[in-house]
Amino acid sequence: MTQFPIKETPRAVAILASFLASESAGGIILMLAALAALIVANSPLSAGYFAVLHSVWLGLSVELWVNDGLMAIFFLMVGLEIKREVLAGGLSTWGQRALPGFAAAGGMLVPALIYIAVNWGNPQTLSGWAIPAATDIAFALGVLSLLGNRVPTSLKVFLAALAILDDLGAVTIIAFFYSSGLNLPMLGAALATLAVLIVMNRLNVRRLLPYLLLGALLWFFVLQSGVHATLAGVALALCIPLGKPEEEARSPLLFLEEKMHYWVAFAVVPIFGFANAGVSLAGISMENLVDTVPLGVALGLFVGKQIGVFLAAVLAIRAGLAVLPEGSNWVQLYGVAILCGIGFTMSLFIGNLAFPGQQHLIDEVKVGVLMGSGLAAITGILLLRSRFSRP
Repeated sequence: MTQFPIKETPRAVAILASFLASESAGGIILMLAALAALIVANSPLSAGYFAVLHSVWLGLSVELWVNDGLMAIFFLMVGLEIKREVLAGGLSTWGQRALPGFAAAGGMLVPALIYIAVNWGNPQTLSGWAIPAATDIAFALGVLSLLGNRVPTSLKVFLAALAILDDLGAVTIIAFFYSSGLNLPMLGAALATLAVLIVMNRLNVRRLLPYLLLGALLWFFVLQSGVHATLAGVALALCIPLGKPEEEARSPLLFLEEKMHYWVAFAVVPIFGFANAGVSLAGISMENLVDTVPLGVALGLFVGKQIGVFLAAVLAIRAGLAVLPEGSNWVQLYGVAILCGIGFTMSLFIGNLAFPGQQHLIDEVKVGVLMGSGLAAITGILLLRSRFSRP
């Protein structure tokens, strides 16, 4: 009779648990989700894939539930990370903020300028200028962690801080440049709800349930107001108390961040990737690859990011405003700057906001993001594995 390897199960579980706890897990799963979306979108299953995305549930399509609903949870997580890092983490002092701050600013400005230069004279596509501006923290850190001890921990911390500041910049861009058609009564209701959340924070209300219930209400009002609904996640995060290290009671912010981490990394972001990376390549030729949108996005991510991040970092260090991360060298810093061109999640998200209802342009954004991010990942890995990056 066949014997099943029952005794091997604990080992398999341990291996799975070890993988899920690793830095690379979220990035790897996101890559697999994006690859699966590409395969499905170019297979006989494509009709069903796009039909499901466009089907309507409770007044919104599945695609909008993912992009406006699930991504609000992602932005809640982003907001929690930003608040924690700025108040009590790796961005709590000027010295800690200086290098990633300057690098993030350069890494947003130069890609945007490159996109604008490529699309100059075409008002229809200029609105996509912010698409290559943000780094995908999960993807980039996942790729960097695959290199193991070839990259010092200080550079991993630098990349994480830079990506967090990038996300803050992206949130600001979305709020000011990709919100339109304001519904003033709903905006007023959203501001009133936000005011209640702020008062709760000032009164040191530490139970999470009231915050989450009001956060759901805030999301609805923001969704109806014309401001992008995902910003409700950031606003809610900034209202949740962090607490002080000496307090005996557990921090509500840290507790929520811990509980959300795996759900966001292994469910929310992969679902977003699967729903948004699917693009049919059937009608795309080599000529389409050099259309202004995919070319501007790809060049912005691959060329603009590395130039902007590295040049700003060098200028800050040479001016004495920041220091080179401990244990690293200039080649390693440049390799990490190249990896900052991995802009998958946020770039796709901003692409949807930049070209609402223009599916052909959104598809071109996806192609540009995949090209730019892929080139950045491959080039960054090759440089950081080469003998030139050794101390």
